[in-house]
Amino acid sequence: MSLSRRTLLVAAAGTTLAACAPTTSPAPPVPTAAPVPTAASVPTAASVPTAEPVAPEPTPTPESPAPEVPAPEVPAPEVPAPAPAPAAPAAVPTRAFVTARYADAVPAAWGLDVPGVLTALPRSAAPAIALTFDACGGPGGSGYDAALVATLRTHGVPATLFLNARWIDANPDTFESLAADPLFEIANHGTAHRPLSVTGRSAYGIAGTRDPGEVHDEIAGNLAKLTALLGRPPAFFRSGTAHYDDVATRIAADLGQRIAGFSTNADGGATLPAAQVRRQLLDAAPGAVVIAHMNHPDGGTAPGLAAALPTLLADGRTFTRLSDAFR
Repeated sequence: MSLSRRTLLVAAAGTTLAACAPTTSPAPPVPTAAPVPTAASVPTAASVPTAEPVAPEPTPTPESPAPEVPAPEVPAPEVPAPAPAPAAPAAVPTRAFVTARYADAVPAAWGLDVPGVLTALPRSAAPAIALTFDACGGPGGSGYDAALVATLRTHGVPATLFLNARWIDANPDTFESLAADPLFEIANHGTAHRPLSVTGRSAYGIAGTRDPGEVHDEIAGNLAKLTALLGRPPAFFRSGTAHYDDVATRIAADLGQRIAGFSTNADGGATLPAAQVRRQLLDAAPGAVVIAHMNHPDGGTAPGLAAALPTLLADGRTFTRLSDAFR
């Protein structure tokens, strides 16, 4: 902060003129009126000697202080700027927007692994494994495998849970418990658990979405539900059956969703016995994204996981949520 300078007052001493007229002897008094001086008797400016002007000494006085030497400038302490408020989530494109944008789009690929689907962890997270569990709801089952979740909690193993809108509606208290547990990440498993297609493709006997508008509905319906429940949008999406065409994956990206596929199918859609689930998990490579199910408590998934996890942990294997791997 700069110090303000005080104004320097300089006293200017006035120059005194000394007028020295020649002196003569006084004349005897005349008893008449005083003589009137004439022009000749009045000294002119040229005839009056003047003193040389002398510059005044700049002697400091209370009225004219000596010049001050400015103190060095000391910067004001920096005050950190307040942290910016979190940005509001970007608006989700409307159904009309998506319908118009993709009205003439023709898909070139269909299946489990198409452009836009993440099937393995990035190289930076490759030593870990991502366990992901689907809860399908509706005809796909709205049960809750409490033993599976208890095993994850007992060993402190994180996981990403893909929850369908119908499953959430059927299990509101369980949803709250899972959403409050930092071990788990909640992800979007669709509104009606449909394969994602713009032409009505089906998978495993389940009819897919028929056009871009229905793709929007399948993603955005549960996206809105989860955003309201969690206070933030989920980062990842997986369709019913995990099948997509490459136009549908572009629509998902427009809606801010990253699509999680898989590289290891641990329970065959909740159909494999425990021994096979254990084998699949033990064979998962570093960097694998593992898919299994948490909505069939009578299946082999939970006992197979309980048998495999101690061995995997003893071997030094590590586990991650998807959002922690894909930062």
